[in-house]
Amino acid sequence: MHYRTISGFIIMLAIGWSLLQAQTLNADQIKEIREKLKSQPDEFVLPTDVVVIETDLGKICIVLDFNFAPLHAMNFKKLVNAGYFEGTTFHRVIPGFIVQGGDILSRDDNPRNDGTGDPGYTIPGEFGRKHIKGAVAAARMPDQVNPGRESNGSQFYICLEAQPMLDRLGYSVFGKVLSGMEVAEKIARQNTDRMDRPLQNVIMKKVYISTREEQNLPPLSE
Repeated sequence: MHYRTISGFIIMLAIGWSLLQAQTLNADQIKEIREKLKSQPDEFVLPTDVVVIETDLGKICIVLDFNFAPLHAMNFKKLVNAGYFEGTTFHRVIPGFIVQGGDILSRDDNPRNDGTGDPGYTIPGEFGRKHIKGAVAAARMPDQVNPGRESNGSQFYICLEAQPMLDRLGYSVFGKVLSGMEVAEKIARQNTDRMDRPLQNVIMKKVYISTREEQNLPPLSE
């Protein structure tokens, strides 16, 4: 067996084992989740709200920016409380750039479609916040097919460094990391395939709403 063939076989084994570690969903289950979301209203975001993402590599705490991106913030809180993100993966990781996740299709048995899914709707763009280090922003389709620059309803990314290019391209920033940047950077260092997908899934095992006090984070500034 040639080296390239062996290498490809090992990669597929790693991806397959990683998929087995998460509970996979079939097409009907994914459709059911999307249908349920349609009937759920967006949820008001409190100043003390903190989104906690727990993975095997550590915990990331995010604050949502209701003032600058209310539509994105309320939608994200709705998805969190609906359990939409739990079991999904960080399917695209690029050191020094971003880690991206939130695609429900990362829970099916086909790793090749990761990054193509959504909850069945988009969100109007909300621009104004900069892509600083730790910024949390919404992924979207390119301008050619999305001239309104509407955001994917669930996929998001965390900036590992400031990304002024993304400011110019028009992506919606709706939050920032309060703690756990070292975890995001650890995620970005995982071995990946040619599509920047980790060979072993980095699963969002638990995603929930907490508070600054519960997470031992600094209180809101006056």
